[in-house]
Amino acid sequence: MYQQQIFDRAIALIDAANSKDLNHEISDGQTWPKELLYSHRMSDMLQRYAPNADDANKLAIRAQHIERWKLSRNDYPANRQGYLKWRTDLYTFHAHTTAKLLKQAGYAEKFIDCVKQAVGKKSLKTNPNTQLLEDVTDLVFIEYYMLNFTAKHPEYDEEKWLRIIRKTWKKMSNNAQQFALSGGITLPELLIPLIQKAISAN
Repeated sequence: MYQQQIFDRAIALIDAANSKDLNHEISDGQTWPKELLYSHRMSDMLQRYAPNADDANKLAIRAQHIERWKLSRNDYPANRQGYLKWRTDLYTFHAHTTAKLLKQAGYAEKFIDCVKQAVGKKSLKTNPNTQLLEDVTDLVFIEYYMLNFTAKHPEYDEEKWLRIIRKTWKKMSNNAQQFALSGGITLPELLIPLIQKAISAN
């Protein structure tokens, strides 16, 4: 019971932090702070994909974009080096912010370090917690965000999109790939031919 109280407190702290996002999105007629909506979509996807995940994974996935708006892409150079630096700084920022909230909730350092490893994207392909977070991230991207992402980049040609899809697919585990192909997620209808082309060539 005590562990459940700590978990509930941690979820509440994560949601309270993400509720401060001034960027908003509409989902099913309801207006959400952008990162709060994203965190709920991540948790919902985890429940669909890996319903037996432990508390460390549940918290890492809920906190994956914690207060993301505080590190704007516009604050970094508009080139690949700037993008990579932004991504690296985000991983560190999310991990440290999550650790602070988990400590406030009452978790021990060993548990916090486990969550930090996943949120910080450490040891992808060798750390099962990090790989699970990556799987859920990619599944959420494909179902909810890929279509809008394509609309924001009309300058990308087909070969560019094929590379993006293949890169996303490669980061996913075999289980996540099979989950996506077997109807576990709703593929964006307009992009299905492109997704199929990218995967078949892979």
